Amino acid sequence: MTPSSTPAPFSMNVTSRPAIPMDGFISIPKQKCVFLVTVEDMVKEIGEGKSVTVTAQATDSTVSVSSKTIISGEVSEVIVIPDEISIGKNLTVTIRGERESYEQTETIMIKVIDGEDELGPVAENIRDKFIPWLAINYPELGITSETQWIGTIVNPRILVVMHYIFLSDDWEIYLTWHVMIKPYDWAKIYLRHRFNETQPSYAFEIPSLSMHEEPHLIEVPDWV
Repeated sequence: MTPSSTPAPFSMNVTSRPAIPMDGFISIPKQKCVFLVTVEDMVKEIGEGKSVTVTAQATDSTVSVSSKTIISGEVSEVIVIPDEISIGKNLTVTIRGERESYEQTETIMIKVIDGEDELGPVAENIRDKFIPWLAINYPELGITSETQWIGTIVNPRILVVMHYIFLSDDWEIYLTWHVMIKPYDWAKIYLRHRFNETQPSYAFEIPSLSMHEEPHLIEVPDWV
């Protein structure tokens, strides 16, 4: 094989939104499990600018891939939605990156438990407390009351701190809120620009929902 025909090797990294906890990725039926895929060329100047094709498959699930071809610096999103028949099962998700005859594969396990998403209406209400403020104070983000969102629960195990994700055409809003009495009933959002970021670049907090306080900018924490 001549050097010009040698496949350009690359590395592939797959992360979940949020990061997979110590006890593994746990889901309920119809939850949108979001995985981010990035690639890097392994040999300088070999493969630069050549795209990698991303495909994915999973058992007992609906799978979609956004940005099916990517280069270094771009992000592909794989969304896995477990079917009802997957309750009580461990699903196998296989994500594959391929360029010419070079291939990388990542396998992820999703444990599916019985449950329903009952947080949606509350999460939408809290999200919408941030939107008008963002439209006025950060117009460059392009987030307004007209922006359309698709939401999903993140952690189906109900905790003191709730988690929810919303996706628009351009942005991911990762929403968390504290189920406590004032002044400890805070809410926070973390904004990730889809398809070129794997981590949020903005974070905002409402210190107390019941006290009707305005959002303010905060530092993006490492964990998110």
